Amino acid sequence: MPEIGETLRDARMRAHIDVSEIEAKTKIRAKYLRALENEEWGLLPGPTFVKSFLRTYAQALGLDGKALVEEYRLSHEGPSEAALEPIVSSPKHARGHGSGAGRSPGRPSRGYVILVGVIALVIVLLLVGLLTGGGSSKQSAVQSTHVTTPATTRGHSGHRPSQGSAGGAAAVPLVALSLRPSAPVYVCLIGDNGRKVIPGTELQPGASTPTYHAKRFEITLGNSSVTMIVDGTERTVPASSQAIGYSITKANGRRPLAPGQLPTCT
Repeated sequence: MPEIGETLRDARMRAHIDVSEIEAKTKIRAKYLRALENEEWGLLPGPTFVKSFLRTYAQALGLDGKALVEEYRLSHEGPSEAALEPIVSSPKHARGHGSGAGRSPGRPSRGYVILVGVIALVIVLLLVGLLTGGGSSKQSAVQSTHVTTPATTRGHSGHRPSQGSAGGAAAVPLVALSLRPSAPVYVCLIGDNGRKVIPGTELQPGASTPTYHAKRFEITLGNSSVTMIVDGTERTVPASSQAIGYSITKANGRRPLAPGQLPTCT
């Protein structure tokens, strides 16, 4: 069976296509295309980008990109870190691997606990009213409310929640994000609690993604062929010979990530 690089080079030569033409079409730098043809994997940014570049290059030549990626995975990648983890993992390792990851099973939510507490308080107040009657019941109810109600705070109105109430969890505002690719581009987008919003997918030009919302996003881009719409404002991505990463929040906007901090979806 031909090697990966030989397959790419033969297909390009048969089609009489120069590397510079492929570079213009795929937005992948020529040195990376030659590294793929020569199977010089160490010259590429990493396994994630090798697979993305392989798929894009193969599609540009009319080849089966999935087959070449699978051949690379079998020949040059070892077992993934997830396969080496023990079956029973700590909550830290389990975070981000499923919709319920990071939650303690069977543990009631804070809102449920508050609701049960309020219902219990109402029952206690009714019993106090029946036992004491008349004017003394009102005074007892007011005192009990200030002592036991979790949602009551200082102040005469009683409408401002305390720092420990359920309202404190919504203090961090959400940021809105959508992407509009102008050429094929690899995207790994991580939302709150490690949720993979875009799980290492190559986006194609011609359509925008939905608008996603989270307290914090972390994103890795394979190239600069994408416009980011952050809270309704279009932000371009500067050209780079390496993978590009950002941290995005409402308070701080879009901040670049160092190469070692880029999130991965593999």
